[in-house]
Amino acid sequence: MDTVDILRRLVAFDTTSRRSNLDLVHWAADYLESADARVRLTRDDTGSKATILATIGPDAPGGIVLSGHTDVVPVDDQDWASDPFVLASRDGRLHGRGAVDMKGFVAACLAAVPYWQARGLRRPIHLALSYDEEVGCLGVPLLIADMLAHGPRPALAIIGEPTQMRIGLSHRGFYGYRSVFHGRAAHSSDPSLGASAIEPAAALVAALATFGAGRGDGTTVNIGRIEGGSAINIIPERCEIVWEFRPSDGAASRAVLAVVEGLAAGLAAGVSVETVSLASVPPLNCDPDDPAVAVARELGGLLPPIAMPFGTEAGFFQQAGIPALVCGPGSIAQAHQPNEWIALAELAAAARFMRRVGDWAAAAP
Repeated sequence: MDTVDILRRLVAFDTTSRRSNLDLVHWAADYLESADARVRLTRDDTGSKATILATIGPDAPGGIVLSGHTDVVPVDDQDWASDPFVLASRDGRLHGRGAVDMKGFVAACLAAVPYWQARGLRRPIHLALSYDEEVGCLGVPLLIADMLAHGPRPALAIIGEPTQMRIGLSHRGFYGYRSVFHGRAAHSSDPSLGASAIEPAAALVAALATFGAGRGDGTTVNIGRIEGGSAINIIPERCEIVWEFRPSDGAASRAVLAVVEGLAAGLAAGVSVETVSLASVPPLNCDPDDPAVAVARELGGLLPPIAMPFGTEAGFFQQAGIPALVCGPGSIAQAHQPNEWIALAELAAAARFMRRVGDWAAAAP
């Protein structure tokens, strides 16, 4: 099967993050094993999701990891011109949920496996597919731990998020939290009998918004959801805020959390707050002189390199001591949108990249 055929299969699996990805995983694992790849599956605690680690070539250090995620964002309340889980071709573009983010890259990898096997590789190629990237990169730590526990350390990792095949060297971290305020309900005719949970929650929203607007270092803050109260004449006893920030550096991270801690320390009597972490995605900072960049250029990655506004799983590989960068087909501008698409020309560029991966792995280390 070629890249488009495989992409059609992958898009047909509804792997929205709230659902299991096992149908896709089992299909891909069967495909890889039929091509004589060595395949490992690692399941989450529920057993409903799994990562794939497939290796082609020798059991040796110094190989390359090609990393992608299997989950996609929801299509709820989006106006699609066609079924989002049926790949549609229009005007040189392939439309479908996940077509660009990031099943197009995964399809290009899978389509290249027979070529890689035929090249007689001298360095291994590892295909690493995670789950739940879209809700906080929950699967990739398990995948990396499994990789390092059961095989030699790779030389580099390329994460195929859409960059139009430009080499991505850096992005900010992503940290998500839920803050739940607890107060005391009472009749609104006498506020002294209760303690509002919404008012201090609103103060936190205002403080975070002020913090995000007042910095010039690229740190951003977003309030994703706020929910609280039960009726207009009841003092609210609970309010929940889901929020995230993307810091420019460690100092900015500490400053954001200090805002939350400061507000929590000054709460009125009868009010408390619990803040828990929902997601923690480390930043990526790859040195332009790192040998991994030279390899990506050899494979067809485009210059000049870019700093990405979005987070990826690359920081996890770097944190584990594996040099990592981002390079994949398509544009992030098309991701998460109704009628998401990837250009056929971008898939062709990814196919050429994958053939060069095979040539690189077949060459003497």
